[in-house]
Amino acid sequence: MNRMNWSGVSAVAAAVLSLACGGAQANDEKEPKLTGYTCCNLHFEGDWISDANWGIQAMIPAGTPIKVLDYGRYRFAVEIDGKPMRIGQEYGRNETLAQLARKIVVDKDPKTRIAAWPAPVREAVRFGKVITGMTHEQVIASLGYPPAHQTPSLDAPQWKYWHTRFASFIVVWDDKNRLKDVLADGGTRATVMLQSRN
Repeated sequence: MNRMNWSGVSAVAAAVLSLACGGAQANDEKEPKLTGYTCCNLHFEGDWISDANWGIQAMIPAGTPIKVLDYGRYRFAVEIDGKPMRIGQEYGRNETLAQLARKIVVDKDPKTRIAAWPAPVREAVRFGKVITGMTHEQVIASLGYPPAHQTPSLDAPQWKYWHTRFASFIVVWDDKNRLKDVLADGGTRATVMLQSRN
């Protein structure tokens, strides 16, 4: 399991950060400079976090301090636990950058709520995986939000995620909005579902 390893963040990230916004001007009303905590586990490569949040990449845990610094074209510059990074809207462009930012940056540290969840759920979140019976909130904490272009509504009975650029999976909900199953090829499903240690 790849936990957060800042050695992968480029030494020139600070310079890239100044270019990340591509000259676009931020509107503080529509594109707020938020400060808070990561809503959920986020996955990154170098200094880049895609809204696809590919599960195979290294992970930033839910509840990590985050600050939005500036906005550009389909991306915004952030500081996560003191490190400069970028979050890109590569796919879910049917929502605004401000909407994406408000989903990712939350006021209250989610670690407090996570700590109150049952031990198997906490373990799943810690590893960025899921188990049956998890709620919407618990799955979001673990996997992040599903990309909005394939799952425009969280009321949908299924959510589509990507584990890699080529391997997707479907989270299926039961009639009580609990995780019923994960539909994927065998390898992806085994990677996404937390395996029992019994």
